[in-house]
Amino acid sequence: MSRRSLIGEALASVPSEPSATPAPETPATPRPNFTNKRLEAFGEAARIVKRPTIRLKPAECSIWAGNARDYSMLDEFRLRSLIDSILAEGGNRVPAVVRRTPGGPLPYELVTGTRRHWAISWLNANHYPDIDLIAIIEDLDDEAAFRLADIENREREDISDLERGLNYKAAVDSYYGGVQLRMAERLKISKSQLSRYIALTEIPPFVVSAFHSPMDLQAKYAEKLLPLLRDGTARAKLEAAADQIAAEQSFRRSGDEQPITGPEVMSRLVQSTTTKGRIQRAAIVAPRGDAIGQVEKDQQKVLTLSLSPSNLTVDEILEALRPVIEQAKMRSPRRH
Repeated sequence: MSRRSLIGEALASVPSEPSATPAPETPATPRPNFTNKRLEAFGEAARIVKRPTIRLKPAECSIWAGNARDYSMLDEFRLRSLIDSILAEGGNRVPAVVRRTPGGPLPYELVTGTRRHWAISWLNANHYPDIDLIAIIEDLDDEAAFRLADIENREREDISDLERGLNYKAAVDSYYGGVQLRMAERLKISKSQLSRYIALTEIPPFVVSAFHSPMDLQAKYAEKLLPLLRDGTARAKLEAAADQIAAEQSFRRSGDEQPITGPEVMSRLVQSTTTKGRIQRAAIVAPRGDAIGQVEKDQQKVLTLSLSPSNLTVDEILEALRPVIEQAKMRSPRRH
């Protein structure tokens, strides 16, 4: 692997016990700041040093549900470089972390190393059955396992903000009594950062589908999208725009074309709520033939009625509006 895991870096920074024979002096190398922060964030990682590793088959491990990574989204294309690295080295260089599951269907549960587990499973099924998963056994409760997995996952660029948000949302209720501040303090991250990740989970599927990949949906987008989604008129326009963008994304995939980028998707979604596009206009005519107002219909088939002051009765105005409403092809609202 081209990048060392956070756990590996943390372990590498812990000095071994002094020996009886002094070692030759070597120039002191300062520990990187990120390592210090990781050790501070999760003291248990430091205690893993010197633990013996074991070799096991991926089939002996269940995947702990508390990890942020969505195992079902992993595939050969996404893990090609890791597969090649493991194959070249004859195994995973950085051990995974497992815990025993007494009485469970499988002997072990994987806490960290989901990508390594998938890659070795794939190699075992594709002509390399002798490659084992190298792992360290740890005795961790769920909260400690969550923090350990979070430390390692923070350096991973292939975990989407949405995956992290879903993981954090589940964890704050499961381990921290629903109190985000308590969770933020335990993870050594800011409460605002944690809130942004969790807010992203409120984005409905029809918006997510507009993005080429969940990787393109960034936590900062929730700040702009959520207020629009809470407004009925803006939400309808967002939904229409998202459907259109999703159709374009599908067409581009089928033609092996470049997808619409995340920032461009965001720009189009937000713009759809502020511009009306091509507008159709028609006069609203009273039963006696007088124009009493105007109806406008935009690209999202949203009607805007404008009435001019008149001496007509309420019944006469409603009679004038009836054919306008009946002729408009209103889109049925989508249920969620």
